[in-house]
Amino acid sequence: MAKTSALSTDQDGHSVTVNQRQYALPKTPTVVVCVDGFDPAYLTHGIENGILPAMKAIKEGGYLGYAKCSMPSTTNTNNTSIVTGVPPAIHGINGNYYLDSETGEEIMVTDAKRLRCGTILGAVSGAGVSTAVVTAKDKLLKVLAYNMKGVAFSAQNANDAKLDIDGFHTAEALVGRSQPDQYSADLSIFVFDAGVRLFELKRPMLMYLSTSDYVQHKYAPGAPESNAFLKAVDERIGKLIKLGATVAITADHGMNDKCGPDGEANVIYVQDEISARFGEGSVRVICPIADPFVKHHGALGSFVRVHLQKPGDVGAMMEFVRGLPGIELVLDKAEVCKQFDLPLDREGDFAVFSDRNTVVGARREDHNLSELAGERLRSHGGLGEETVPFLVSRPLNDVYLRKTKNEVQHNYDIFDFALNGVE
Repeated sequence: MAKTSALSTDQDGHSVTVNQRQYALPKTPTVVVCVDGFDPAYLTHGIENGILPAMKAIKEGGYLGYAKCSMPSTTNTNNTSIVTGVPPAIHGINGNYYLDSETGEEIMVTDAKRLRCGTILGAVSGAGVSTAVVTAKDKLLKVLAYNMKGVAFSAQNANDAKLDIDGFHTAEALVGRSQPDQYSADLSIFVFDAGVRLFELKRPMLMYLSTSDYVQHKYAPGAPESNAFLKAVDERIGKLIKLGATVAITADHGMNDKCGPDGEANVIYVQDEISARFGEGSVRVICPIADPFVKHHGALGSFVRVHLQKPGDVGAMMEFVRGLPGIELVLDKAEVCKQFDLPLDREGDFAVFSDRNTVVGARREDHNLSELAGERLRSHGGLGEETVPFLVSRPLNDVYLRKTKNEVQHNYDIFDFALNGVE
């Protein structure tokens, strides 16, 4: 399917229309932040314990609420939802990893080939507004910067980012330190430091910052490591606000502990279970959480897609999987698309959601948890990670205040609120 081009600059020159939603061009510099894996528990703990003073100030002087993310609650799906302003049924990216139904090939999403529409960043930059994107994970860059004019690079490949900004020719030179390890808290802090430097030097009118969830996968709310990380994030958000930016913050998904009291991961290997009951080779299970950051989670999350490989009784398989301990929801293709705004042609025959304390995988042999090195598995992907923070640093106008009371917000509404909803 070809990408749609539902992008236009409105005749008044003050707004753009993207995927049938209108966005005012920013009158003041605006920074939209996606804090990867920012479960509401981190926000609540941080504000209550004095770790997040900038976000506490937003709560008191701007807007703090909660929103739903797109399903599955994974990084690619939700960063794409955020920058397009629409759900996966429209933009087409329904996971980090998918099965091409035409070729039977399993493919990791690292580019914009599957993207079916334009982005807010592309449209705003096309209207002549200075725009920038900094992402932790390079796998997102080609989607986030799709058809965008402006500065765009990843912290993961900072040494390859070629810039020409006031004498700084690489992202490493801009930030003043070496490219971080992809498995580090600094990968995300580098994103914020780059954003602050860009703001100080170029003051882009619209900037999108997207982090990594390395810390959230490893450390629960209240752990010293997560407190230190979030304190550093909050300090940089406060700095952007002091520099004059309107800052809007959301997340791509939440995060939950997926282990029992003994520390062992609660895992259901769905393909193994179905094969044992209905025969080897009857299905192929795809884990949409799988990505190049596999040490985070061993490709285990709380949502999988089941594709039949030969004729079988789908209803009987679904009923069998529903009876497995730790399974929260099983829906056929049509119903999962209807309930969660997913593209029909990119779904499996049925979808499986595990509960907030359980993960689902394919075959035991497909998942390596040795990298956890005795740490508890924390992951995402299902309904237990659907709720995310939703903050705007300036007061909302009356129209958008009413929206918060009368409508369910989604993380993909964050650009709408930041550009159209502030006083």
